[in-house]
Amino acid sequence: MSHIPVDKGGPLTPHRDLHSEQGALRGEHPGRARNPVIKVADLAWLEFEKPDLDRAEVFARDFGFTIAARTRHELWLRGTFAGSPCMVIRRGSASRFLGPAFRAAERADVVRLAAAVGHTVRDIDVPGGGRSVALFDPSGLPVRVVHCAEPLPALPEQPPLTLNTGTEPRRTNATQRPPREPSRIQRLGHVVLETRTFTRTLDWYLDTLGMIVSDFLFLDGQRERGPTMAFIRCDQDSTPVDHHTVALHLGPGTGYVHSAYQVTDLDSIAAGGEYLAERGYQRSWGIGRHIQGSQLFDYWRDPDRFMLEHFADGDLLSCDLEPGWAPMSASGLAQWGPPVTRDFLGTNPSPAKLREVMTALRGDNELDPARLLGLMKAMSS
Repeated sequence: MSHIPVDKGGPLTPHRDLHSEQGALRGEHPGRARNPVIKVADLAWLEFEKPDLDRAEVFARDFGFTIAARTRHELWLRGTFAGSPCMVIRRGSASRFLGPAFRAAERADVVRLAAAVGHTVRDIDVPGGGRSVALFDPSGLPVRVVHCAEPLPALPEQPPLTLNTGTEPRRTNATQRPPREPSRIQRLGHVVLETRTFTRTLDWYLDTLGMIVSDFLFLDGQRERGPTMAFIRCDQDSTPVDHHTVALHLGPGTGYVHSAYQVTDLDSIAAGGEYLAERGYQRSWGIGRHIQGSQLFDYWRDPDRFMLEHFADGDLLSCDLEPGWAPMSASGLAQWGPPVTRDFLGTNPSPAKLREVMTALRGDNELDPARLLGLMKAMSS
């Protein structure tokens, strides 16, 4: 039974007054597993392959990463927070996403998970060393769970600006002149994944990695068929964590949609965005503020067309809060900001997209014509 938060004004219901307009109906997905194998603590890093590591490093520095390690065949990127790197890019013949790595709370969790799935624990080449177990989710995406031996030390931060808010004048005889420089990445926040096997994949992350759902989205007129998107977070009991560490949504594709990296504040997002624009990079969508998660956001494309997000001021939730439920729509993606772009939604028509849709409709998965039409309607509403 979940606890209902209370403030000085009386009890707060966990949906209407906090993060969602409504909760689950009787018999709907509970949003968590009864007895997960382990409970991962966070995302550790994301793994990519790219043919040009020099070009990847230039964008990484412009976007605000710090280089943790570089060899002829690997590029490790990090933020300012202590802990693991944010990303590894390995040299390969083509640009592709290899999968996420999640951080185990304890080394024993890696051993227990490996025993449960019948896999072997192996050493990893992360800076500082560590151990990992390799898995596949039901979509076929490689997933690793890792425990790092020596976390990276913290680096100097990009300090937030002191703001005058009207009722609280904190800055006098001083001007605001944020430098035109890269946003300084603090940490990896979340990854968004597309899957044709939404329910099976969602249940796998809950059952195997112990994650829990913050919010479900459903298609208008199809709620009885279950959700088509879930924002899921790590379960650290009473310790508040990001609203979502992984977001899964049903679609014709499989794998990476975008990843998000925390920066200090809105000025860091805006000034860093100007810096990226001056260097010719493509903004996909932003700046705005989301609804689910509440983050301030700004989305960019790297030279290999991967989408990355700067974000700040996201919601933090403890394990007490039950999932919210809301209809899926393009207009429901932001509280304020410019109109959502076709590039961000992935609705630009192309022969590759058409082939992807036709393959999905012929496959053994959860995408059928009614679901596809519902998704198309949601992305235009």
